[in-house]
Order: sequence, then C-alpha cells, then structure tokens
Amino acid sequence: MPHIWVEYSANLESRIDVSGLLKTTQDALIGDGAIFPFAGARTRGVPVANYLIVDGHPDNAFVHVMLRIAKGRSDEDKKAAARRVFDAVKAYLAAVSAASPLGISVQMEEADETLNFKTSNYRDYLKQRGNPEKPEA
Repeated sequence: MPHIWVEYSANLESRIDVSGLLKTTQDALIGDGAIFPFAGARTRGVPVANYLIVDGHPDNAFVHVMLRIAKGRSDEDKKAAARRVFDAVKAYLAAVSAASPLGISVQMEEADETLNFKTSNYRDYLKQRGNPEKPEA
C-alpha cells in the first residue's frame, strides 16, 4: 500500500496526459518514501465512460482520486499527504480547469486491516533492476 485510483471522465482523455497525471499523483503521495512505501504504490487510471455531471453538459468533466492506505499514520501525516495530492492534481489540471468545467476531488481511506490480504515481490525486482526502494527526492 498505498493504492491509488484516479477516476476521470472519459471526455478528458483527449485533453490531458493520463500517464503524467498518474505519475504526478503517485509522486505527490509517496514523496520521499518516508511515510508511504514506494514499493507498495499501485496507481491506476480509471476512465469513466458513463457519467452525469451537474446539468449533463458534455464539457463537464471530473477527476476523483481515491487514496487507500494501511493504518498506522498520524492524522497530521494523513492530512498533509492528502493535501499534497490535492494540490499537485489541481496544479497539473490548472489549464483544463481554466478552459472548461472541471471538478477535482481527493479522498483518503484506511484499509480494514483484518480484511486486507496482500503479497508482492516488487521489492525483489526493484533490487534486481538496481532501483532504490525510496524514490529520489
């Protein structure tokens, strides 16, 4: 963990670089890797083809970021991390927001530790590739 879902209205695909948005979002949450593990990050872009935003005008768009984290961080750390992501996403989408109707939201949830099962070998492969476990600051 963390797991990151970036949902966005499909009408944004021609106006934004989705890969860039995903990287911006993940980088903002992970930071230096001190609070959230780099090797635990899973970030997905989820285009939503069917949606109704406000009055249904085809120019209306949205980006919603869901951050799911494991328990164990202070409220201050969680709030600061969510704010970093919100600010980074807003900055990344500033040009779109200036030119068209756009809603941006960020939500953080803690996973229920009794119902959360996971395994991965990502750290092994990071080592094999010569990548550090913590991203460069």
